[in-house]
Amino acid sequence: MILYLTEILRQLHDFFDVLRYITVRSIGSTLTALFITLFGGPFIIRLLRLKQVHQVIRAEGPQSHHVKKGTPTMGGVLIAGATLISSLLWADISILSVRLLILTVFLFSIIGMVDDYRKIKGGNAKGMAAREKFFWQSLAAFILVIILYYGAEFAAQTQLIIPIFKEAVYDLGPGFIVLGYLVIVSSVNSVNMTDGLDGLVLIPTILIMSALMVFGYVAGNYVMADYLQLPYIPNVGEVTVFGGALVGACLGFLWYNTYPAQIFMGDTGSMLLGGCLGLVAILVRQEIIYFIMSGIFVAETLSVIIQVGCYKTMGRRPFRMAPLHHHFELMGIPEPKVIVRFWIVTMVLVTLGLATLKIR
Repeated sequence: MILYLTEILRQLHDFFDVLRYITVRSIGSTLTALFITLFGGPFIIRLLRLKQVHQVIRAEGPQSHHVKKGTPTMGGVLIAGATLISSLLWADISILSVRLLILTVFLFSIIGMVDDYRKIKGGNAKGMAAREKFFWQSLAAFILVIILYYGAEFAAQTQLIIPIFKEAVYDLGPGFIVLGYLVIVSSVNSVNMTDGLDGLVLIPTILIMSALMVFGYVAGNYVMADYLQLPYIPNVGEVTVFGGALVGACLGFLWYNTYPAQIFMGDTGSMLLGGCLGLVAILVRQEIIYFIMSGIFVAETLSVIIQVGCYKTMGRRPFRMAPLHHHFELMGIPEPKVIVRFWIVTMVLVTLGLATLKIR
């Protein structure tokens, strides 16, 4: 919307021409989403309390979590709303990648919302059956990747880029659909598993998305892409405007979700965050870098797989509880300390990921 208004405002003064720049609109989208979540937070919290949309605590979870019973959940609707409004205002929605990211917010927030609703209605932490949840996640991921693969804007951008090595670029062809599906589904589930402590997911999401925005901006600029030996991807720079909206929404939500949380995002929020991160990583062609930067999400997922696998095969549990953050809690480490240490690890991994921009 801002882009269309720019054409009119430019006739009034040349100053408004700056609104065409991706950097300016990315900042605008970040601040817009931030203020929407900051000022909309109290209203959403009161509304969820009024409707008795409360978090259901796992009976087998750490005892320290039982004090969180009654905290409003499904706060992901606030993140989704702020991201969508800000993106529609500042981004160029005529570009396929932006429209797909908006669709991603809709698809995965709806799946998460249904899961949250069933937990609340059933009074337990089970929600949707695992197979049903996986089916809808897979369907959403396939829809997104197939549209992207056959989209005219992205038709030639199906390479797998190996970081550090200049010439290590491999065209995947139809295999791109498989890779894209795996990236999105694994991202959704790993972020969902990690979302178990107050604010734990938000800072990693902000850091990783900010780094992917840098990759997107560089890849969308022919001069910078050529200098840094990255494939040039037309129009992908617009992804940074959407990324800014998501970052701003997460920052604003963190104001209320930080320990001790006044509201939880629920699966409504964690699934849409995972879906958006995965799709942006695909759009900027940095799936391997995303895997490195999201090491915390990967570790949380592996801890669950190892825990279940070892118990079924050997009857033993290597962790006190899975996912991994619960293991550290049961070791006696306070929740805020676990959260901040996970944030620090993510900062290091994101820094390493960004370093590959120059080390090629």
